[in-house]
Amino acid sequence: MGFPVLPDQLPQLLLAQENGGLVQQELSLMILLFIAAMVAIVVRRIRLPYTVALVLVGLVLSFFPNFLGFTVSSDLILAILVPPLIFEATLHIPWRSLKKDLLPVLLLAVFGTLVGTFLVGGLVVEFLGIPWPAALAFGALISATDPVAVIAFFRSLGVSKRLTILVEGESLFNDGVAIVIFNLALAAGTASSSLGLGEALQEFSIVAFGGVAVGLVMGYVVSYIILKNVDDHLIETATTVALAFGSFVVAESFGQFVGVEGLHFSGILAVVAAGLMVGNIGTLNTSPTTKLTLDNFWEFLSFVVNSLVFLLIGLEIELSQLRPNIIPIIVAVVAIILSRGVIIYTFGWVYGRFQPRNRIPLNFQHVMYWGGLRGAISLALALSIENAVFGSDVALELRVMTFGVVLFTLLGQGMTIEKLIQRLKLADKPPQRVELQRRQATLFAKWAGQHELGRLRDNGILFRDIWESMNQVYDEEILEKKANLRAHLQDFPELEQEMYLQAREDALNAERSAIGEASRRGLISNEVHDELIIELNNRVAALDLIKKNRGLDVENKEVHHG
Repeated sequence: MGFPVLPDQLPQLLLAQENGGLVQQELSLMILLFIAAMVAIVVRRIRLPYTVALVLVGLVLSFFPNFLGFTVSSDLILAILVPPLIFEATLHIPWRSLKKDLLPVLLLAVFGTLVGTFLVGGLVVEFLGIPWPAALAFGALISATDPVAVIAFFRSLGVSKRLTILVEGESLFNDGVAIVIFNLALAAGTASSSLGLGEALQEFSIVAFGGVAVGLVMGYVVSYIILKNVDDHLIETATTVALAFGSFVVAESFGQFVGVEGLHFSGILAVVAAGLMVGNIGTLNTSPTTKLTLDNFWEFLSFVVNSLVFLLIGLEIELSQLRPNIIPIIVAVVAIILSRGVIIYTFGWVYGRFQPRNRIPLNFQHVMYWGGLRGAISLALALSIENAVFGSDVALELRVMTFGVVLFTLLGQGMTIEKLIQRLKLADKPPQRVELQRRQATLFAKWAGQHELGRLRDNGILFRDIWESMNQVYDEEILEKKANLRAHLQDFPELEQEMYLQAREDALNAERSAIGEASRRGLISNEVHDELIIELNNRVAALDLIKKNRGLDVENKEVHHG
């Protein structure tokens, strides 16, 4: 038997329930982050993509529906998790490199997404009998590629920077394009009359170009007014966070700001444009300290958000629904595989005919084809389909098909893309660099062995005459290894410069740690600490500039030979 709730007690009761829900959400978030950290530790020891491992763990957790009580919605993914991911990715895309391949990127992102939407939609209509608006909505949402798992492999394997730009650039732009087409398909499904082609193209142009314009304007304001004139790394970092989320909100709700009901632009494309503006212009207007702070902060935030996204993908996919709908899932998987092949190889051939000097190599196209994974965007759009639009049965079928495709691409393609890259020899390192690593490793091993001999002698385990004879052998071997390393560096002087730059970076990091330790011990004041750190950051920035210029030279050679 409960106690009656008096009217004056109702606000307090509602507040307590709200706080209880907030605490539950915080607890769930903490558990997810802890799980992500544990997964990151485990995958260091096994050859498995971090994002794939997160999905697998999420699938296991999905068998315990009341374990977290965490509600996954399309708004959570699209409005909260996706903007920082996209913003962080665009921060590190140099416009100089993107501009060289902007035409193929836009061809794949815009026209490729349109072709993929109709190809997938047509196959779904033909084999499953789904109405055209619903089929086009599915074709659009499933055309948004997610390269996170693939890019992680690119960085670890040392794949060509041009290939990275092509894959990541296409994904960043086709996310926004896919969302625009998806919304047009929903509008066609809810309208009493069919949406005309001219009207659809007009709406597409307004939403897409409007989003880019919003992002460019907001990115320009932040880059030239705030980042250039405010010399405070905390304020500048907070401003970039506000820009990442603000550009999305302003674009999506643009009509409310200007008083035009129903007017909205692409928030994803706005974030892409804003990130490119800050990454290529805004960071040039900041101090080295601010740039380092921005890099560290966004790297951390990207890790957290990525971890949550792929855990939530695993949590949201209900394996029990996949088995009864295996036929629609197979049709969907075959459709996206066929359409992806048509898009990549057709547009790659067409672009090569018009730009033979800058053609996309065939082995690049193979990776772009198999690396077209689907992830957060597709899942979020599928979750946003309301039962009233196409009917509850069709909406459920579209969601299950999306779950199946996402699961297939992340587990099937995501776990085999590394072998494909290695088989195509896109991760092969120059033999001179491999030989350098071999000679360095043998030299370090000899040093380690000699050091251990000294420890055994100091502890009285080895007699002095035994130590002297063994140590003499090590001295001779170390001299020989040093001579071999020096000869190799003389044959390949560019490797010596790389060693110098790496050693210089390690030394500057050691200096930074020493300054921080001196401050913690109270040996220097905060003012002296800040002064020394600023001076050190300027030297780090100069070193980064040298390394960046070297990287661009190497990239130009790769593009020329490609």
